[in-house]
Amino acid sequence: MRTILLAALLAVAAPALAADVGQPAPEFALQDLDGKVHKLSDYRGKTVVLEWFNPGCPYVVAAHTKGSLVDLARKQSKDGVVWLAVNSGAPGKQGHGVETNRAAAKAWSMSYPILVDESGAVGKAYGATNTPHMFVVSKDGRLVYKGAIDNSPDAERASPQGGVLVEYVSATVEDLGAGRPVRTPQTKAYGCGVKYAN
Repeated sequence: MRTILLAALLAVAAPALAADVGQPAPEFALQDLDGKVHKLSDYRGKTVVLEWFNPGCPYVVAAHTKGSLVDLARKQSKDGVVWLAVNSGAPGKQGHGVETNRAAAKAWSMSYPILVDESGAVGKAYGATNTPHMFVVSKDGRLVYKGAIDNSPDAERASPQGGVLVEYVSATVEDLGAGRPVRTPQTKAYGCGVKYAN
């Protein structure tokens, strides 16, 4: 009996293996706020940016109103980049709910889809720990960046580490467009914890 209990505890405590940079990005099929299904494979041949999202998180609010996420998706979409937000918040958690997310999208002029991952399965497959947590997938379907949007953990671009702002996602997209290796493939994400189901 003790062996069974110990095994059960270890299974709960052990984190699921998350996607590694350089490996194929985990496939998913998630609905947006209007019920349309988006599969990662639908966007093969395009660079895809995944933004883990929670409209109730102060860091997400700051990033979308003062920080590096202001208008970034619109600018990059002009160059053919696909931008998708993913909300892995469980029902009853901060930032969950279609209307809450619709209101945020309208307030922040987000023209790109917000995908609903209530079970948290996709977030866990990617290893999303924070909001915002950013992932960039190359045209051939490989994960080429995961981490923070930039090096300013206040999410307002006001206090970059080292004194110089580095926008990691923008730099990654630029590197891919130029056909060169990604300069910084992984950083530590900052922000609120993803509100997964308990």
